[in-house]
Amino acid sequence: MHIGIAGNIGSGKTTLTTLLAHHYGWTPKFESVTYNPYLSDYYADIKRWSFALEMYFLQQRLHDTLEIAKSKEVVIQDRTLMEGVHIFVANNYAQGNLSERDYNTYMDTYNVMMAVVKEPDLLIYLRSSIEHLVAQIQKRGRDYEQSISIEYLGGLNQRYEQWIAAYKGKLIIVDADRLDFLNRAEDFASITDRIDAELYGLF
Repeated sequence: MHIGIAGNIGSGKTTLTTLLAHHYGWTPKFESVTYNPYLSDYYADIKRWSFALEMYFLQQRLHDTLEIAKSKEVVIQDRTLMEGVHIFVANNYAQGNLSERDYNTYMDTYNVMMAVVKEPDLLIYLRSSIEHLVAQIQKRGRDYEQSISIEYLGGLNQRYEQWIAAYKGKLIIVDADRLDFLNRAEDFASITDRIDAELYGLF
């Protein structure tokens, strides 16, 4: 089984992935951020490095998705293959950070990939306001994230909402502004109760 965690930068995806993996005994699959060779360059010069960064993420996410499909375990994934396309690539293209040629090359590659992969069995979306995202980004203090603009985060948030509104798979939406699932047991329990109901028909 494949569980996907979706959400903007700073929404708490990695934290929730870790907590749910521990709670259920699921296998976590984390996004490659620390080892991405383009990430710091990308935030320093988004237009120059957008295509290289997005292609790197695409091949990494495809590799992860194919591994998950072959696994007999329940795997919970921090950010999905679909987000790279519907959120980050679409946003970069709309903002002029990807040329039409690069965008078309990327989409052709993605469409080939989608012939061999499927959506997660359950998608959990962490809905967050810009204020919450900025506070969390500042709190965790990653140097390469401190230059992210509010305009950029806002563009991503808008695309997340559009994508989620049209999403046809099994979905849970979590209010990440209101729920402190790291520090409040009752908030975390409210999420696991919904997961249990969705996956196992409990409650």
